[in-house]
Amino acid sequence: MQSRMQNPAFILPGAMQPIQELFKAVHAGGVDGQTLELVHLRVSQINGCSSCVDAGTKSARKAGVSDERLATVVAWRETPYFTEEERAALALAEAATRLADRADAVSDEVWDRAATYFEEKQLAAIVLMIGVTNLFNRLNATTRQIAGAWG
Repeated sequence: MQSRMQNPAFILPGAMQPIQELFKAVHAGGVDGQTLELVHLRVSQINGCSSCVDAGTKSARKAGVSDERLATVVAWRETPYFTEEERAALALAEAATRLADRADAVSDEVWDRAATYFEEKQLAAIVLMIGVTNLFNRLNATTRQIAGAWG
């Protein structure tokens, strides 16, 4: 496989720095780093972004996520390895990524469950992580970025 072009965020001057600033803001939002990494990984799995799944797995491992949890995040509902907070964040990540799957994409039930565990600033961080991950997934999948090519 060969990429079609370099990631567009690296081609256009000034595009990458604001994205990096968003990531910094997300990580300053008070959400556990492992939870953010699991959200990133699950969104990337849904979107089939091999580059982000690869990078996300490595990043999650560095954040301390166990191999057992990494291997089962795709089936998080059926495994005992995730906290209720993580489950709420993963449900929100799935709903916000699959917007076209149902009329009420992010239901009150999904939102309220997440709001039970996370305060507003933390919810903002999770929603921004979902959004930025979806952005990168779309850039990478469209241009066929190669898993492992980012180091």
